[in-house]
Amino acid sequence: MEDTSCTPPNFSWVEVNKVAGLAWPSSPAHYRFLLDNGIKHLVCLCESKPPAYESFPDLTLHHIAMVDFTPPSLSQIQTFISVTEHANTGQAVAVHCKHGLGRTGTMLACYLVKTRKISGAEAIKMIRSLRPGSIETREQERAVLEFQQYLNPKTAL
Repeated sequence: MEDTSCTPPNFSWVEVNKVAGLAWPSSPAHYRFLLDNGIKHLVCLCESKPPAYESFPDLTLHHIAMVDFTPPSLSQIQTFISVTEHANTGQAVAVHCKHGLGRTGTMLACYLVKTRKISGAEAIKMIRSLRPGSIETREQERAVLEFQQYLNPKTAL
């Protein structure tokens, strides 16, 4: 049973023990929680890197700088997917932005499109169900749908 006393804000697993989303980790206890739950890779989607992560050498930070409320580019999505694919067995990945909704939700939906081979619309619905308020703009929705189109050019948007 995980200790929720130091759970980072808006933390949830999208794929248990593999991929999670959260809001900005703001205390050393948040980083300890991540490590205690097998998360060895933290993907930061904010323009600046989170504080204090340097104190946790077992946690690898991947910085994909994005402006708030903007959709990721195809190369940014591919970078995030690559981090999830190259994490060693038993090493989970967590992704965050400021509140863990727009940029984070968009990346997590793209992850589901790729790994579960589902439509962009299904992935958006699933992420919004798991993480209410996720994927905040039409441009972010479009990024998920276009990623599906990129993976499966024969499917219609």
